[in-house]
Amino acid sequence: MTTESPRWFTASYSNNDGNCVEVATNLVSARGVVPVRDSKVPTGPALAVPATAFTAFIDSVKADTLDA
Repeated sequence: MTTESPRWFTASYSNNDGNCVEVATNLVSARGVVPVRDSKVPTGPALAVPATAFTAFIDSVKADTLDA
């Protein structure tokens, strides 16, 4: 069992206006998830997104293939 804590970061494209999400990619190899949380509420809940789903989401954003 791992006791590693999430190392949160905000995307480099963020303009720091407080409307951001933070992710912690350091848990992918140990747990297979990418935690995601609201940057305005760092002590609030976090979603544990499966790494494969997170990767598919990022790929879709980069390819601009998400439906509005």
